[in-house]
Amino acid sequence: MKKKIIYISSILILIILLSLFFYLYFFRVKEVVYYWRTSDIEKGDVSLIVTATGIVSADTTVAIGTQVTGILSKLYVDFNSIVKKNQIIAQIDTNILHANKEEIQASFERAKIQLDSYTRDFERQKNLKNSNVISQVDYDIALTNYETAKSNLKAVKAQLDKAIINLHYATIRSPINGFVISRNLDQGQTVIASFNTPTLFTVVNNLKKMQVQANVSEADIGDVKIGQDVDFTVDAFPNKIFKGHVQQIRLQPVILQNVVNYVVIIDAANPNLILIPGLTASINIKIKHQSNVFKVSANALSFIPPKEYFENNFSMSDSLKNRWLKKIDFAYNKTFSIDSLISYLWVKNGNEIYPVAILKGLSDGIYTEIKGNIKVGQEVVTGINHSEASTDKSTKQNPFLPKFPNRSRKI
Repeated sequence: MKKKIIYISSILILIILLSLFFYLYFFRVKEVVYYWRTSDIEKGDVSLIVTATGIVSADTTVAIGTQVTGILSKLYVDFNSIVKKNQIIAQIDTNILHANKEEIQASFERAKIQLDSYTRDFERQKNLKNSNVISQVDYDIALTNYETAKSNLKAVKAQLDKAIINLHYATIRSPINGFVISRNLDQGQTVIASFNTPTLFTVVNNLKKMQVQANVSEADIGDVKIGQDVDFTVDAFPNKIFKGHVQQIRLQPVILQNVVNYVVIIDAANPNLILIPGLTASINIKIKHQSNVFKVSANALSFIPPKEYFENNFSMSDSLKNRWLKKIDFAYNKTFSIDSLISYLWVKNGNEIYPVAILKGLSDGIYTEIKGNIKVGQEVVTGINHSEASTDKSTKQNPFLPKFPNRSRKI
């Protein structure tokens, strides 16, 4: 009987212990653990920029054509040739032009002979008229022939000058010093000069000074001013940043994909001849710039802890807790502006966080300039992770080892 009582007592004790274990494991209030996602306060530069795309081109580009028709008999330059001002770069066949000039020269000489003849006749008629030997009609006829011959000589002289000029234009010269970047015809082809002058060559004056023609949208053009610094990259050299400055803002709007854009001319030095005409540029125009200032991730300024953190935080005073609970209610109701100049950063101290009032400054969308009682290296909260592994680097575990239950509720 005594053994039976001991056995029953042991069973009751075991049941009580098991009940207590299950109660503590399943029904006790579990500790809330927050895994803060943080970013460090840094010191550096913050720039407000306007982004755009554009095309690299030479500072001055000249399309060289011809005003005369003929066969392109000789080419003296090719692609990438270096040319000097007034250097002969091509020659159009002059046989027809020369024959036309000779024909007009002969007409000019005939007109001159005819003018001399009418001049002598007019002088005779004039003397006779003064002596009252001939009538006024004969004198008027002589005068008319003389003036007509003089006018015909001028007309033929103009044709002769034109023929001489055409012979001069048959020899094509470079108008500037520079580089030949385009040759549109081959030797032996016929050049036909009509209403549109055909382009034979394209010459740029100086590849050491380039321009970028940027298309800036109408929403950003108000911030762009002449003289602002510009950084840009090209696909050919994606890891190299080129420098420039705004030289001109053109007033003529350009419609691109139903968006109004304005052309902004950017001067850029090219001492090593890396940039070549036609490259596509990704452009950052610096609107404002702050150097060597405190800055923090822009996400940190919009972070607000959840209500549960204040409700379960017993180390915070009731007045401070209530004040922040009111602000959180305003934020959730979208009546609390987080874009005002005065804002708060939540600084991490161990696993606790506390607010620090700061003054916001310039922002580039990634980093924001801040001022206040802060220092470099402080961790500020930008969000909450769902696991410790996404916050800190954890050691790799053997997947075959058993996993024990975690009693903490993770947020």
